[in-house]
Amino acid sequence: MWQARNIWSPRIPKIQAYILARRLLNEHCMADQTTLSRPIDISGTGLHTGVAVKLRLRPAPENTGYIFIRTDLDNFEIPASVEYVGHCSYATTLVRRGVVLSTCEHLLSALRGANVDNCFIELDNLEVPILDGSSENFYDLITSAGITEQPAPRRYLKVKDRVAIEQGDRKMSIEPSDDFRIECVIDFRHPFINRQSFTFTADNGAYGREIASARTFGFTQEIEMLRKANLALGGSLDNAIVLTPEGMLNETPLRFADEFVRHKILDIIGDVALVGLPVLGKITAEKSGHAVHAALMSKLLKTESAWEII
Repeated sequence: MWQARNIWSPRIPKIQAYILARRLLNEHCMADQTTLSRPIDISGTGLHTGVAVKLRLRPAPENTGYIFIRTDLDNFEIPASVEYVGHCSYATTLVRRGVVLSTCEHLLSALRGANVDNCFIELDNLEVPILDGSSENFYDLITSAGITEQPAPRRYLKVKDRVAIEQGDRKMSIEPSDDFRIECVIDFRHPFINRQSFTFTADNGAYGREIASARTFGFTQEIEMLRKANLALGGSLDNAIVLTPEGMLNETPLRFADEFVRHKILDIIGDVALVGLPVLGKITAEKSGHAVHAALMSKLLKTESAWEII
């Protein structure tokens, strides 16, 4: 845990010392909770269902977290919590009392990336819209709407002991750290990907600069299988990178040379948000996916000695 430094010195004027103290506190995540300054309305199409959906993000009181509200089902509420993860087939789906909320990871990633703690998420269908396949549109709308501090201290889930999970060649772990960071490796037999790695640290503005615009991706050889499973019905070149065996169908270039691993980190951030609090810990992921992310977060929460709330 961060140790306080003695910055009060006769050589430093008190006002400068105060400014330095505030900067140190901000650097080490000491802050109040936040919510949106005003509501945000968004319309789009579900990636897997292909259905039109209207989404509204609303300010929420302190200690609310993120709560999905199905306005088409008498305002049925589904908290964004790992306990409601139903299945993770190409997206993270929440299920509560038989009511489904699908593909929530990109929006949750944007909210956590923008440091929003509390938000009501209203939608009139079962899937969050995919927009351009990244979280950039969500992130830009959230930051443009403004973020308001609330009269309650932010709480963190601080990892105390390492917790790990393996599913075949898929590996993921979380261990103690004074900040939130992710080291991710992916490996696909494709000339545009091969083995990519990236390390993300959640400091000021890094999410918007490094992660938010990275788009989801898929392979042409998977499309027929996905359609037979009633998935990717809303997929297009406008909301995904579609890879052929030797290249890609999209005419627009990649946004980053390593856009693929950055998108995996975007997904991890969204899935980790289902813990319910911002996390202080270091995640290491290799060839992971939504099911692995959910399994690790579930194992972490069940291992009560491995974390504390500060």
